[in-house]
Amino acid sequence: MKKPLPDAGTDPQDLATPEVTAARAATLDGSATRIAFRERLAQPSVEYGSPLGKWLAGGGRLDEHASREVATHPWWKVLWLTGVDYFSTLGYQPGIALLAAGAVAPIATVLLVLVTLFGALPVYAEVAGRSFAGQGSIAMLENLLEGWKGKALVLILLGFAATDFVITMTLSAADAAKHAIENPLLEPVLGGHQVLVTLAILTVLAAVFLRGFQEAIGLAAVAAVPYLVLNVVVLARGAWEVFTHPALLAGWRSALTAKGDFPLVVAGAVLVFPRLALGLSGFETGVTVMPLIDGGAADQGHNPRTGGAPPGRVANTRKLLLAAAAIMSGLLILSSFVTTLLIAPSEYEEGGEAAGRALAFLAHRHLGRAFGTVYDLSTMLILGLAGASAMAGLLHLIPRYLPRFGMAPRWAVLARPLVLVLFAADVVITIAFGADVEAQSGAYATGVLVLILSAAFATTLALWRERRWGKAFYGAILSLVFAYTLADNCLERPDGLIIGSIFTLLLMVASGLSRSIRSVELRIPHAYFTDVASWRIGPHLRGKKVHLVPVPSSSAEAREKKREEIGRHYNVRGPFLFLHVNLLDNRSEFTAPLEVTLREEGDDHTAEVYGAIAIANTIAYVSEAIDPISIFLGLTRRDLMGQAVRYLLFGEGETGLMVYTILLRYWEWTPEEDVRPRIFLMSD
Repeated sequence: MKKPLPDAGTDPQDLATPEVTAARAATLDGSATRIAFRERLAQPSVEYGSPLGKWLAGGGRLDEHASREVATHPWWKVLWLTGVDYFSTLGYQPGIALLAAGAVAPIATVLLVLVTLFGALPVYAEVAGRSFAGQGSIAMLENLLEGWKGKALVLILLGFAATDFVITMTLSAADAAKHAIENPLLEPVLGGHQVLVTLAILTVLAAVFLRGFQEAIGLAAVAAVPYLVLNVVVLARGAWEVFTHPALLAGWRSALTAKGDFPLVVAGAVLVFPRLALGLSGFETGVTVMPLIDGGAADQGHNPRTGGAPPGRVANTRKLLLAAAAIMSGLLILSSFVTTLLIAPSEYEEGGEAAGRALAFLAHRHLGRAFGTVYDLSTMLILGLAGASAMAGLLHLIPRYLPRFGMAPRWAVLARPLVLVLFAADVVITIAFGADVEAQSGAYATGVLVLILSAAFATTLALWRERRWGKAFYGAILSLVFAYTLADNCLERPDGLIIGSIFTLLLMVASGLSRSIRSVELRIPHAYFTDVASWRIGPHLRGKKVHLVPVPSSSAEAREKKREEIGRHYNVRGPFLFLHVNLLDNRSEFTAPLEVTLREEGDDHTAEVYGAIAIANTIAYVSEAIDPISIFLGLTRRDLMGQAVRYLLFGEGETGLMVYTILLRYWEWTPEEDVRPRIFLMSD
């Protein structure tokens, strides 16, 4: 177990003295060595390579963003950042609903709205209360499920989140291309080149991020507000058309009657509802933007470290989620009703003029070419920003987890290499699906539903542990609803599950290889002493003063036995520093700080280390910190493959060989000339 640090003011010593304060701040390696460690281990080697490597590194580091102060804004302004993702689905959702449900589309859309308002909205309202820094449901599950269970689940969710965000980019670009090539003014130039236009849009998106892109609330508002206004105009014109032509409503009723009585129609709507799940796509984004939301007077003087979630920010985030859900629900119901009554099946089916652009089709038909062109341009702009929002989401999500888990190369925290990897994935997906909006909708819905299901499950688990039984029971029901929706969607359109599984499998393989390769890093950000006595002893052990002797037990008998063995076989009489390493309970972490206690024992010293995630890396770190005369490392006679697995998963294994390997790797990273310790390998 990790030994807790003494609290200020605790007897028997006056632990509030400046001397103790300095002791707590003192690091094991000393200020100069600590800086060297951090610079060499934190910076990817690509920065020091060829001109191409320097250019790739020039885009900045993504892991530094979390430490920066960000400006906050009223929630109704931040709403538009969520809107470019959420509201942009109006560009393709009505057409997909028509293809999936036909005349039943309005009823299925009402079911979608009910699930939105009474399912997704309360789930993410709870997530907002536990995710005020924008961590989202994935971070909730990581905290609720510790160790390798949590990390395995995070990797699976990251795979499906990547599916969601990548398909958001490719589907949005494909729909933007659809609006462009179907526009009467652009069709003569772009017609028949759906894939090329989509790839061109994705290339522009990647180029913007390679140059450096910062999401701006003003730009989001410029795209979302006019788009909503134009949609309201189109839908109002369509509603007027239905009102003035009663035969349209009668024809729709006849079409429903032909499908059976009302219970059968509702059952049919339930069956096709999962195909409309794209309409739930904006909630995870709504939580991600929480750090940008101003909490107002309610958060003044609030300290998140001691006071929990800031109440003002949480309340305003819930207002944002409610407003977005209400706006989208109204637009979805009206758009589904209008498009179902005004667009014939031959027009919205594959190859028809309204395929993939139902509302744009109505804009051109009922409001003229000029208005329709303005509508197309507005739709293309918001769809492009939806792709940018998805790209920014992945650039925020991947560096947050994989490098911290040791499951990504060090260059994964650099913006430009990651943008190029995501762009390559976009190209592959676009070509594989032929830039078809409907063909990609299944994969998109799968990613959306996996994230919402994870949020519902995380919320249920958190409420259960808090003994809030009523809400936990409701959360469990919602989890079952989303699980059904996901299962039905995967059975109906398995391409989403296949793509998500491929992403997840590739992510796990790459993560496992990366963790194996990076396991020979020191993996320790810093270390500090636990008391004043250790702080005073530490400086006297540096610089070829002692022989470092790791021991498997902290008992005096173990130290005496090791001392006699060294004296008998190596003719070394000390002084010795006997090092005993105490491992963390949760050794799935890749890095962790150390707490060190030093004590004198005659001419020798003992070091007790707490909080380690791997024995070999800790020994190597201490060796580089104190620069010993020599190191005496024990060897076992166990199977090397089994030892390697134990080392990767639990931080144990063939310690002697791993210490030697880690030190060799570190010495390659540090070209300074120094006198390295002698290393003795001792067989047990």
